Amino acid sequence: MTRPLRFFLGGQDLEMATIADLVRTELGEAALADKRLPWGARAEAYAPEISAWRAQGGTAVLVELPAEDPPAADLIMVDHHGDRAAEPSALRQVFDLLGLPPERWTRHFALVEANDVGHVAAMRALGASEVEMKAIRAADRAAQGVTAAEEDSGRAALAAARATLGGRLLVVTLPHGRSATVMDPLALGLDDATRDVLLLTPSGPQFFGDGRAVAALNRAFPGGWRGGSLPQRGFWGVGRVLPEPDLLAALEPALGGR
Repeated sequence: MTRPLRFFLGGQDLEMATIADLVRTELGEAALADKRLPWGARAEAYAPEISAWRAQGGTAVLVELPAEDPPAADLIMVDHHGDRAAEPSALRQVFDLLGLPPERWTRHFALVEANDVGHVAAMRALGASEVEMKAIRAADRAAQGVTAAEEDSGRAALAAARATLGGRLLVVTLPHGRSATVMDPLALGLDDATRDVLLLTPSGPQFFGDGRAVAALNRAFPGGWRGGSLPQRGFWGVGRVLPEPDLLAALEPALGGR
C-alpha cells in the first residue's frame, strides 16, 4: 500500500508558492503544511507535525527544509541548494514526485523554475520576454513579502553602490536583507546581468555572481547557504555579519582568476 504524502514547505518565494498551488490542486489542502516560514527555515520548525504525520503512517516531504539529522526512510527531502545545487529545481522534483505527465509542465512552471535557479539570466536564456520576466520577478518579490518601502531603499542602495577589486565587484550596503530589491533592477535594467555583486545587510552578507567566488566564500565562511546555476554562477549568503575586508580577501583570488 502506498503511504500518503504530506508536503511541509520551507521559505517563502514564488517557487514555494507554485509548489503549494500544485500540491493543493493534485492532492488537496490536507496534503499541505505551510507555516509561511522565512528563508533559512529548517525541518525543526515542523517537528511536532512531522512526528504526528509519520505516526499515522504517512510519508513527510520536506521542501527546502534542511534537517539536523540524516533523514529517516519515511522522509523525502526536496531541495536544490548547498551540496544539492546541481539537482533539478524543487518545483521539478515535486512535479515528478506527484507522477505528473510531461504535458502538464506549463510555460509558467518553466519560467518559475528558470527564475529560481538562475534569476533573470536563466529566464532570458529560456526565451522569456521582458514582460514575462518582469511579471515573474514581481510575483517572486510579492511572495517573499517585499514591501514598497524596501523596494525604495533597495533602489537607493543601488544608486549609492561602489565598485571595488579593480571594478570587478559591486558592493551594495542594504538596510535590510531583501536582495531582490537590488538584483532585480540590475538584471531587468540590462545594466549587467553577469555583474558580481556583494550585498552587505544587517543580518549578514550575500553574494551573487561567479561560481568560483561562491565556492571561495563557502570555504572561507562555512555554515551559510548557496545555490543557483552552480558551478558556473550562483549565490551565497551567511546569517552573521562579517567584516568587509575579510569578504574581499576571500573574493579577490576567485574573481581575479577569471
